[in-house]
Amino acid sequence: MEKLWNELKNGLRQYCANNGFEQVILGLSGGIDSALTAVLAADSLGGANVTAIMMKTKYTSTLSLQIAREISVLNGLKYYELDIEPLVASELNFLEQAFETSVRGITAENLQARIRGQLLMAWSNQNGGLVLACGNKSEALTGYCTLYGDTCGGLMPIGNIYKTTVFELAKWRNKKGYVLPEAVIIRAPSAELAEGQVDENSLPPYDVLDTILKLLYDEHKSVAEISSTLYDPALVNKVNTLILRSAFKRRQMADALSI
Repeated sequence: MEKLWNELKNGLRQYCANNGFEQVILGLSGGIDSALTAVLAADSLGGANVTAIMMKTKYTSTLSLQIAREISVLNGLKYYELDIEPLVASELNFLEQAFETSVRGITAENLQARIRGQLLMAWSNQNGGLVLACGNKSEALTGYCTLYGDTCGGLMPIGNIYKTTVFELAKWRNKKGYVLPEAVIIRAPSAELAEGQVDENSLPPYDVLDTILKLLYDEHKSVAEISSTLYDPALVNKVNTLILRSAFKRRQMADALSI
């Protein structure tokens, strides 16, 4: 883990230097991905050069707010909280008039993510700094992300790290020095875009998902090869379909740090 962390840390520092950025900006959601990205940025550039913005809605839990605040204190980040619920409500109202029907489901969920992306980019334009996208490799491969939303940014530092490795890195980094609240490591991952939403409502458990993704994407195994020994063919085929159908998203994502 130490070798991987140093690669990421040095990669982020060098990327910023090469592109003339001394500061970075990210959305701090209270989830593990943005939490780890924030700590990585603080380790790389110093916490004073990291702006973390919590953009809450009615679906944002008290726990998420507590986690975001604690991370900012532990790592010395510039921290801001913005209530974006009025923006979400205004845009939903506008769209309902335009569509002449109610806005619900994925349309309403993605609207929240895109408002957050818009605000991060505006913050960058106003104050300077490179916006970091906080997605991981598991999400990128399956398309479990919002184009022009949480994919917004000039660099995706952990974009080549599978979700299971994200958790391993978080635990390892905390042993080196307490920088992450334990709650962010043990809580069920959720985008908090709808009531009761958790990642595993849409995806297989991450330990299963990542194993299949590594075989399909990294080792170029066929669905038949994997199904014959490890997993149900329907599950493997579902994951493979997610990879294929989300290729258009990956073509538009920010670069991920090489590892």
